[in-house]
Amino acid sequence: MIRVLLVDDQQLVRMGLRMLFDSAPDIEVVGEAATGSEAVRLVEDTVPDVVLMDLRMPGLDGVAATRRIVASHAAVRVLALTTFDDDDHLYPALAAGACGFLVKDTPPADLVAAVRRAAEGDRTFSSGALSRLVDQAVTTHATATPASLPLTRREREVLALVGEGLSNPEIATRLSVGVTTVKTHVASVMTKTGCTNRIRLAVLATQHGLA
Repeated sequence: MIRVLLVDDQQLVRMGLRMLFDSAPDIEVVGEAATGSEAVRLVEDTVPDVVLMDLRMPGLDGVAATRRIVASHAAVRVLALTTFDDDDHLYPALAAGACGFLVKDTPPADLVAAVRRAAEGDRTFSSGALSRLVDQAVTTHATATPASLPLTRREREVLALVGEGLSNPEIATRLSVGVTTVKTHVASVMTKTGCTNRIRLAVLATQHGLA
């Protein structure tokens, strides 16, 4: 069971999120917070797997709350959920330790899937945020790997799907293989290319026309 803490200063938003997650058999809402300070306190009390964090709140905002939560509970995954899909919110949230960044118009099914992916250790981004991250990485030459990558056919397929933003379970389903097999391929691609995270793999896939 995935334990989720909802953080948003609007009660109606929290109510809607609770209704959404209550319909998921593998997710349990363990608490709600209306402020960043309350979120930090509730993390201590409930120790959730995932915190769904609004960024603009009175008092201690979501970025500062994320930083405190990640610093004291490294295993807790904080997923930013905001109305503002811009770099002024994206980069501070990631710098604070958020594992993903989604906007509030994300389809309900995608939001539930994002929480599951966060609990599994994956990163999740809205399409706009991911595009900007990739563009910036390409512009700053985040990866400089030759086109003749020493990858197997299957590793290239996995790299292409990472470039499309798919999680390990989603890649496993697409390729009809086990999740452990996908993790092995991802680790191998990272080793061979020198990429240290999935964002850089996505950049690599884009640079070489795989995604």
